[in-house]
Amino acid sequence: MLNRGNLVLNNFLNPMRILFEQKSMPIDPWSEEQINFFLQTLSNMDTDKDDKASRVGEREARIASRLHLLTSSGFCHGVGRSGFLTAPQPKAPGGSIMYEISNYLARDFLRKFGLPNIQKAIVIPLCTGMSLALCLGALKPDWNEEKFLRKRKVLVPQVDHKSLLKALDLMGIRSKIIKGKIFDDAVRIPIEDIIKNYDDDCFAVLSVTSFFPPREHDDIKEISKFAKDKNLVHIVINAYGVQSPEWMKLIRAGIDAGRVDAVIQSTDKNILTPIGGAVIASPREEIITQISQAYAGRASATPIVNFLISMLSLGVKGYERMLLEQQQNRKLLEEKLQTLAQKLDERILKIFNPVAVAMSLNNLKKEQLTALGGALYNLRVTGPRVYNSREKAFGTCCEDYSQPYIVMNAAIGAQSKDILLAIERLEKAYSQIRKK
Repeated sequence: MLNRGNLVLNNFLNPMRILFEQKSMPIDPWSEEQINFFLQTLSNMDTDKDDKASRVGEREARIASRLHLLTSSGFCHGVGRSGFLTAPQPKAPGGSIMYEISNYLARDFLRKFGLPNIQKAIVIPLCTGMSLALCLGALKPDWNEEKFLRKRKVLVPQVDHKSLLKALDLMGIRSKIIKGKIFDDAVRIPIEDIIKNYDDDCFAVLSVTSFFPPREHDDIKEISKFAKDKNLVHIVINAYGVQSPEWMKLIRAGIDAGRVDAVIQSTDKNILTPIGGAVIASPREEIITQISQAYAGRASATPIVNFLISMLSLGVKGYERMLLEQQQNRKLLEEKLQTLAQKLDERILKIFNPVAVAMSLNNLKKEQLTALGGALYNLRVTGPRVYNSREKAFGTCCEDYSQPYIVMNAAIGAQSKDILLAIERLEKAYSQIRKK
């Protein structure tokens, strides 16, 4: 009976043994019981769980309620040490192991799903915009030196998103915005325009993969070559790009062709965690070390744990299945919107985007465009972007985009029933507004 019990127990524990041996994303998903046991075992190694310890420091992971243990999975000490995010923490041996494993999984995850040429990755408890600020703060020139004092400018292919612009302002950086240009329905930023805007005050250039239509991805490969030629820090904003093999291929080519210092991707948009985390990756290990050492203070473990839970819950097979579903749903979204567009005498905009589809709204008046967004919200459709480019330019990434449109996404994790219901309700809302 004991042998039989050991057989069952070893089968339960075996994925954990493999995880420590291989330090890679599991092929098959773990059960919730295995994930909970794994996290509880590691968190019980931290010193705040030692009932015989004499704790006299100013921060000893003291908590007001045991509910805190649930929201942090028991990792009340957080991760890292003050001034070095990835350094092991003596008071948190279990939390340090958890973070180390999470970072190995982050690297393996990105390597398996499009970026085999990165060397290191870290999970950080910051959103995409704050992650950009952290990267710029870590990789900027030393402004205490006279020769670098003027190097405060970053070349930014126009991205109409306040989070990224605020990140630049936060770091005291001057952004040189290179205006978008219209190519049929799409908005792009030609590499020639980026090169033309370079001067000696520039120290970095940004590029973007995933963004809202009509903005298309940047020419990552050519920007990488330009960054290498001019010795510029190059940061790629890959916010929800991991779910697209096409976008990941652009980054991979950029790393091979020139210079890419850091690639930033959101955890909630790519691997279905609660909001508040990002993965920063680089083809150079020392870059990640620099970024880790720029983090001010210790960090919350909760977004890291959320990342780890998603990795173990999905496994390679689970994520592959979700990618396939995303591609099928993106095709379904375009087909259904195309049918609706024909019915409404509108059209699908010709814009490359593996996640989103945009449809014109040329037959709606200004007040009807405003009403459409509200009508969809009242019909319990969340996420669509109804845009009247005649009213404001910000959001189109250019100055003179002429037609209004609606954008819908078939992002990873969405289900076909969401798309079908959203299109049905869009038709209803459009019809209601036209009748008024």
